[in-house]
Amino acid sequence: MTLHAPPPLERSLDVLMGTDGDVELREEDRLLATARAVRIDAPDVPRVSYEAAEEAVGRTPYDERTHNLPTCFVCGPARAHGDGLRIFAGPLQTPISGRPAVFAASWVPHGSLADADGYVASEFVWAALDCPTGYCSVGAGHLGLNGNETVLLGRMAARIDHRLSPGDRCVVAAWPTGREGRKLFAESALLSPEQDVLAVARTTWLLVDRQVQLGART
Repeated sequence: MTLHAPPPLERSLDVLMGTDGDVELREEDRLLATARAVRIDAPDVPRVSYEAAEEAVGRTPYDERTHNLPTCFVCGPARAHGDGLRIFAGPLQTPISGRPAVFAASWVPHGSLADADGYVASEFVWAALDCPTGYCSVGAGHLGLNGNETVLLGRMAARIDHRLSPGDRCVVAAWPTGREGRKLFAESALLSPEQDVLAVARTTWLLVDRQVQLGART
């Protein structure tokens, strides 16, 4: 999925399916996002214990005073339990070999996230894999970042291997994979307490002006 413009809220949008299987999200003639099926290989996911992820939450770099978007559905500290995912990724205390920066958070999905089949709906799994990659990208000092940059998600792909149920304990781990100018690349994984991989994602973030992040300027 590639975002071309911030999708507006509380407006009617059109989802168009192309003959080649590609999908477009539009507001009248304005293209907001495109999506297509891709293959994601994640052969080297760092394993993070639930206990280490819990500790990492205490080192999350943003609180309600310093968070650029405190009401973000995924990582907003101003969200109440059950109203947002409240995933607050922080750097691991013990480095993982070959990974200059790994951020992690513990997460127990709320009952309100269940789909009709009783499992956590896939859109919430995608969401859980999203923001932690932004945290680890901005926190990647080895890529020349100082942690105060403003970023916006540009592209994301995800693969869900195993469904999880509300109340399941799990770990979200994220790590930066590179940078090309304004583009920051990262990957993330959802792990069980036994450190089995449940889902993986790959993202591209863009360094932007603060007004672009707020949707005041494109």
